[in-house]
Amino acid sequence: MRKKTLKLAIAGTLLMATGLAGAAPSPATTTLNVTANVASNCLVTAGVLAFSDYDASALVNGQADLSVRCSNGTPYRIKLGAGNSGAIGQRLLLSGLNELQYNLYTDAGRGTIWGETVGTNTVGGNGRGMSALKANTHTVFGTIPNSVENQDAPTGLYTDAVPVTVEY
Repeated sequence: MRKKTLKLAIAGTLLMATGLAGAAPSPATTTLNVTANVASNCLVTAGVLAFSDYDASALVNGQADLSVRCSNGTPYRIKLGAGNSGAIGQRLLLSGLNELQYNLYTDAGRGTIWGETVGTNTVGGNGRGMSALKANTHTVFGTIPNSVENQDAPTGLYTDAVPVTVEY
């Protein structure tokens, strides 16, 4: 009887082990939520506005481009500061203490002096993306007038550094 009991005990243990081994555990599952936010961003680069020589015989026009890259769909405004003069109404190129009057305009007809007042004398656009291929180009038009003050300017190299601000 002992052999039979031992065989039954072993058979029962095997059945239990087989039953446990055959039952697959239930998997635990969840979801990983993934998010990303594309933040508004803008970059601006400016060319050089290098006027040709002014010889006091006529006004001199020039132009340079601003390249603006902003996140796709981002509206922006470009402001040009006063530079040396402290006022956009009459900008000044300087050579030491000597001055040469000039100004910067939003259009080729030189109808609006480019300044810092949104809705009045700034230029706007909408971003098309941050890649170089999606840059928006805005031209700055400049003029050195043939004014009495400019006609008496001493010879030399005159310069100004105008702040360019892109608000978005």
